[in-house]
Amino acid sequence: MQAIDTPSATGGFDLPLDLEPMEARLAESLPDDGGWQYEPKWDGFRCLAFRNGGEVDIRAKSGKPLGRFFPEVVAFLRDLPTKRFVLDGELLIETGGQLSFPALQARLHPAASRIERLSSETPARLVLFDILADAAGKSLLEMPLSERRPLLQRFYEAQRGAPDLSLSPGTQDLEEARAWLSASGNASTDGVVAKRLVDPYAKGERAMIKVKRLRTADCVVGGFRYRADSDEVGSLLLGLYDEDGQLDHVGFTATISNAERAALTKRLEALREAPGFTGRAPGGPSRWSTERSADWQPLRPELVVEVRFDQVTDGRFRHATRLLRWRPDKKPSQCGYVQIAPLLSLSPFGAAS
Repeated sequence: MQAIDTPSATGGFDLPLDLEPMEARLAESLPDDGGWQYEPKWDGFRCLAFRNGGEVDIRAKSGKPLGRFFPEVVAFLRDLPTKRFVLDGELLIETGGQLSFPALQARLHPAASRIERLSSETPARLVLFDILADAAGKSLLEMPLSERRPLLQRFYEAQRGAPDLSLSPGTQDLEEARAWLSASGNASTDGVVAKRLVDPYAKGERAMIKVKRLRTADCVVGGFRYRADSDEVGSLLLGLYDEDGQLDHVGFTATISNAERAALTKRLEALREAPGFTGRAPGGPSRWSTERSADWQPLRPELVVEVRFDQVTDGRFRHATRLLRWRPDKKPSQCGYVQIAPLLSLSPFGAAS
């Protein structure tokens, strides 16, 4: 495997550029048996940052290089006072006082001119949560977190207030961690991560615990899609009313049991009526439809379902939602965007926003 530097008499890194970062397994609640550090789970791009003198490389969780897409990050890492390091962190972009995941996604573009423009207009920054090699090139992977975290703190302080670098908060206070969890699930944090203080950096292993805050919303069923190669419903298209009374498509749910599928299909087909969505309508194949047909059937806006969701991006559910129950007691007109409005959120670059 390629390494950032070959070990020598003067010291060097033996950590490969395709080093697999330590990951987390999903849990329903935060561990409370002591000996844990809790950190916000930032909603960005995971990034391992390598520097050896004038050589800088940044890598995604997959091991693929990110420097082409984030040249400004490579530049500011090269300008830091510390000349050697391997760091674990998250790339974030802030727009309008809020962290923006779509702005990160926009960077993954083949056109160099577009990337250059965006790197100037919406520069990315790096929030740090671990240090994997020190300034002498020594690997810190076997060191427990209780010792790595103070080293990371000292590294951050040594960068003399570099504006594009931030240190992620960490706490051993369970109540503070629960407060972070309550504030997650919008455009800044994705939950809370728990790490054992006695653990080394377990590369490639799910040695951490992550907990996400799941919220619910009542949505209008504005349409549906059939299952591929089937005459039965595959997914429900969800809508919320905007301030002008227009019904926007905001996502979908496909958690329909086989036992109810046939009867639900008949019920939906009896409600077919254009336009379904009067505002933003579903598009063709995308992350919303995955392998399902691009065709969708519009419905009279009469049915309301309660769904569970995690993340909202640009007024839409980023991931598929889970259908919890039908809400015949709820008027469709009562299903508005206020249900998915951003909560009080953390920012690694300043005060809470």
